[in-house]
Amino acid sequence: MTTGNWLEFHTLDVFTNRAYSGNPLAVVLGAENLSVAQMQTIAREFNLSETIFVQPPVNPAHTARVRIFFPTAEIPFAGHPTIGCAIHLASAAQPEGDFTADLVLEEEAGLVPVRVTRTGARIEAEFTAPVLPHAAPGQAPGDLIARALDLAPADIGLPGHVPAIWQGGPSFLYVPIASLNALGRARPIEPHWSDLMECAGVDSAYLYTPGLSAPEPGCDFQTRMFSPTAGIPEDPATGSATAILAAQLRAAGMLRPGSQRFRLRQGVEMGRPSDLTLTIDSGPEGLRAVRIRGAAVPVSQGRLLVPQEDHP
Repeated sequence: MTTGNWLEFHTLDVFTNRAYSGNPLAVVLGAENLSVAQMQTIAREFNLSETIFVQPPVNPAHTARVRIFFPTAEIPFAGHPTIGCAIHLASAAQPEGDFTADLVLEEEAGLVPVRVTRTGARIEAEFTAPVLPHAAPGQAPGDLIARALDLAPADIGLPGHVPAIWQGGPSFLYVPIASLNALGRARPIEPHWSDLMECAGVDSAYLYTPGLSAPEPGCDFQTRMFSPTAGIPEDPATGSATAILAAQLRAAGMLRPGSQRFRLRQGVEMGRPSDLTLTIDSGPEGLRAVRIRGAAVPVSQGRLLVPQEDHP
């Protein structure tokens, strides 16, 4: 809530049930009177991969309107802010006991339904992506991808999987990586990285490789996401990119009609391991629904000064 020139905020670690792992998120409450410039200033001050601002809903039947910002720009939809914000709002409404709550967040990409469940000490949320992923324009030559990630050409690709660009709100370049070893060695290298992003028409690359041999059992894919030109050198967990991965998996022939569930780990190389669950409903005609589930834990709370409108 707003108190004079101050706003209430909370931070959570998302896609984890342990504080100081997963992906940090700032949730700013009472943001209805903030301008876009003020929200951007606050997001830059937190300097987390994303900050979410909570406002009253346009439709009173919904839970809240939310705006999501990178340190550098507003984005229409993102996964870990959706999960973390929904968990915070549901927990604040019911601070004790087990419960299941259905929320609807008004995001710039559309309405996002979220189900929040608390069982004992564990609280999780699952959202349905507001936009089904689809192909995006752009090109990504394999040799340029290898140079941009400081890898050998043989490190790029998996049987049946080729690099591709998909969007579903945000857009990402999807890069299948041949091994966990290569995934761990990947890093953005200039000027090749900027050349690749310009060629692909995106600012982020999502890398993935089979994770069955990873230290954590039951991991279908281990992933990384780089977006240095958007102010995120590497993201510990990227819910939107995980949702859009459904299109990449369908193109690779991995989906059968019905519902399939995949477990993913991200942030391992950063020392902030994150666990994400991707559920895909598909039929002969294509994708029908994509859902992302994860946990979150509170880390901090406080007040922040409302920035002046003329702040640079």
